[in-house]
Amino acid sequence: MKMKVLVFFVATILVAWQCHAYDMFPLRMNTGYGARTPEVKCASWRLAVEAHNIFGFETIPEECVEATKEYIHGEQYRSDSKTVNQQAYFYARDLEVHPKDTFVFSIDGTVLSNIPYYKKHGYGVEKFNSTLYDEWVNKGNAPALPETLKNYNKLVSLGFKIIFLSGRTLDKQAVTEANLKKAGYHTWEKLIFKDPQDPSTPNAVSYKTAGREKLIRQGYNIVGIIGDQWSDFLGGHRGESRTFKLPNPLYYIQ
Repeated sequence: MKMKVLVFFVATILVAWQCHAYDMFPLRMNTGYGARTPEVKCASWRLAVEAHNIFGFETIPEECVEATKEYIHGEQYRSDSKTVNQQAYFYARDLEVHPKDTFVFSIDGTVLSNIPYYKKHGYGVEKFNSTLYDEWVNKGNAPALPETLKNYNKLVSLGFKIIFLSGRTLDKQAVTEANLKKAGYHTWEKLIFKDPQDPSTPNAVSYKTAGREKLIRQGYNIVGIIGDQWSDFLGGHRGESRTFKLPNPLYYIQ
């Protein structure tokens, strides 16, 4: 009889502890990994993309189109962009600014939004079509990413040089300059475009790396790099910079 009472008492303690532990750790993962809802799976996929654990993809998962749409047009995308830009500004305001201290920005998806294009093309579920994208770029109507524009103005007021290192090709120079000014980016030190005939820069990483190397040779001190693709940061010649990765779950550039 005493043994039965003891067993019952121990079992009661174990059950109570497990319930208490669940209350203490409510975010503990359910072991039924395959039973995740599409919303949860797509949020995890997006996190893995931003952390560069998923890369090289041509399209987003078809089941994530709706979740991506909700993320982009909801509050979270703007909030994520704001947080990244705020951290760039907090870092910059504590620096002693010298004449050639520079922030390097990408353009598409960083200072100019291409969401209007991707809204018409499945939010990344369609394979990239360079002809259609160029047609959209040539209209010169890309809006500013509002949190980046705010940060840009603050960095200019602090005295930093602004250099745009774009993946766009040289033939897009005039329309890009006009679009930047139309969107509110009124001044910059340099606006750099890709030469499609240059065999030394076959991909975005090599092109961005070579661009930074040239800037450093010209005496610029790169203190910050702001972009939406990992290819904006990978490779060498980043100077003494910190990097600030803006969210982009729509596409991946090698």
